[in-house]
Amino acid sequence: MQTLIQNWWLMALCGVLQAVYSVVILFMQNPDGSLALRKYALQSTVVFLGTVAIASGIFAVAAGMWKSSQGKSWLLLVNGVALSTLGFMLTGSFGPQVSFRSITLLLAVMAISISIFELGIAQTLRQSHLVNEWILYLAGAVSVVFAMAFLTMSLRWIILKPSPASDFIWIGSYFGFSSISMLGISWRLRNVRSRVSMS
Repeated sequence: MQTLIQNWWLMALCGVLQAVYSVVILFMQNPDGSLALRKYALQSTVVFLGTVAIASGIFAVAAGMWKSSQGKSWLLLVNGVALSTLGFMLTGSFGPQVSFRSITLLLAVMAISISIFELGIAQTLRQSHLVNEWILYLAGAVSVVFAMAFLTMSLRWIILKPSPASDFIWIGSYFGFSSISMLGISWRLRNVRSRVSMS
C-alpha cells in the first residue's frame, strides 16, 4: 500500500493514457471535422494505439514496483505487462497478424488483475482509513463483468457479428472505464497520502 501511495501519480498517468486510447479507438474524424463512432482504423492509428498501450503499461509496471521497499503490487505488474504486450502486438512487434482472440485474452487478464486490485485497495482503505469505498467495490465488480465478457469472447462462447464497430465499442468502453477507475484510485491514494503526511 505504501508503494502505491507514493506512486499515485504514475497510476494517474496510466489513466490519462488509457483515456487517450479509449477516445482514439472509439471515435474517428469525418471529412467535415465532426466526430463519429469508429468503423475502421488505418494502420497508422493501430500503431499509435499500440504505442499508447506500451507507454500506459510501462507506467502501470512502474507504479507497481518503483520505490518498492515497502513491497510490490503484483496485480498492477500483471496488468501493466498484459497492457504492454497488447501494445507490442498492435505495433507489429510480434508479427503482422493479431487475432481478436489474442486481444480479448489479454484484455481478460487485464480486467481480472485490475478487478482484484480494485477490490483489494477498497478493502485496505476501508480498514485502515475508515472510508466507505463503495465506488472502488463497484469498479471491481464492473471489471469482473468486463473480464468475463472478454473471456467468453476469446473462448467463443459469445460470438460477435463480424463488425469492427462492435470490437471498437467493446475495447474502447473497457479502456474508458479502466481510465476512470485508474484515475479514481490514484486520486484516492493522493488524498490518503496528504492525510498521512498531515497527521
